[in-house]
Amino acid sequence: MTNIQKAYELAKEAYAACGVDTDKALRQMDEIPVSLHCWQFDDVMGFENSGQALSGGIQTTGNHPGRARSFDEMTADFEKSLSYVPGKNKVNLHAFHLDNKGAAVDRDAIEPAHFDGWVDWANSRGVGLDFNPTFFSHKLSEDGYTLAHQDKGVRDFWIEHGRRCRKISAYFGEKTGKPSVMNIWIPDGEKEVPIDTYGPRERFAQALDEMRGDAYPDIYHLDALESKLFGIGSESYVVGSHEFVMGYVLTRQDLLLTMDEGHFHPTEYVSPKVSSALLFAKKGILAHVSRPVRWDSDHVVAFDDETRALMREIIRVGQLDKVYIATDYFDASINRVMAMTIGARNTKKALLEGLLQPVESLRRMELDGDNSTRLALTEALKTMPLGAVWNYYCEKNNMLSDLDWIQDAKEYEKKVLASRG
Repeated sequence: MTNIQKAYELAKEAYAACGVDTDKALRQMDEIPVSLHCWQFDDVMGFENSGQALSGGIQTTGNHPGRARSFDEMTADFEKSLSYVPGKNKVNLHAFHLDNKGAAVDRDAIEPAHFDGWVDWANSRGVGLDFNPTFFSHKLSEDGYTLAHQDKGVRDFWIEHGRRCRKISAYFGEKTGKPSVMNIWIPDGEKEVPIDTYGPRERFAQALDEMRGDAYPDIYHLDALESKLFGIGSESYVVGSHEFVMGYVLTRQDLLLTMDEGHFHPTEYVSPKVSSALLFAKKGILAHVSRPVRWDSDHVVAFDDETRALMREIIRVGQLDKVYIATDYFDASINRVMAMTIGARNTKKALLEGLLQPVESLRRMELDGDNSTRLALTEALKTMPLGAVWNYYCEKNNMLSDLDWIQDAKEYEKKVLASRG
């Protein structure tokens, strides 16, 4: 028996005393996929090779060696990160990460065939694919508007892009056997508050309806819509605000509500919103796990209070069939593969902690009015040996523990990332 296994057996006893079955929690972990985003590897640059600068209120900082510049480099980085992240995973792509093999393909002309390389790669590794239209970093988004643009020609271009992305997303679901969640986010907005705040939102709603005209089975494709508080260049007015997105999702009821941890006020958390969102958003929610530092800065996910609270709440609500989890951050100042791995492992570790709650026992205490015991037990859980259970889960999945994977990743940096220049 290894030291990790010995530590797990002790942790198992400790959790059992609190009414928690750790073996059951680990089985549940195996059934909850987390979608890992590709744009951490390439600084949100894409593979179009158009020379278009990053725009749309998105910014990466840092210039650490090793940015992925092609499909082959990105899949190599994914394989290394996935070798450190236990459990069920998916891979989340943006439309401008097409495998176009050097050919110029504009966004209103992309086809499923441009992503066959991704499908083949995903199937060979048993992971699903998720998708995102790319409504930024393009000559027709330079003035800050896309689906809400006052020019019908520009608007129609982006509607066609969205249509094609939905077709590609459904293709992913059909070919991988795992439904693809396609998240819709647009950068539309302004630096100052416009006189007409209604018109752009009316155009956005109409464009979304038109873009989403084709029906696809849920077993292949799910739409999700994401709000934002502000962005660089849209500090005062965002078309797709929280209120707009809530209104659109709740009046259509055929798409997910995306809740990004960085897209609210700096002191506003997503975790308290989960139960209300699930009560009214009948299709469910897409949780974008990120870490805002003073603003929507998309820092690498830490094992911090809000990440842990979000996962605890997701488990407590008890509607995992209506919750989809995806990471969303980008840091170019450090080794990008390590950044991806750190955030993904922290997300999974927080999810495991959420599963290691005696939810039914706590709920009975609450119903019985025994709130003192409820508080005492929830506080005691904070210092339980989660690390021992987590390291055992990694070992059980033939993956390295928290300290051991770091040196292996550093070797990859020396042998692979450093050679990219």
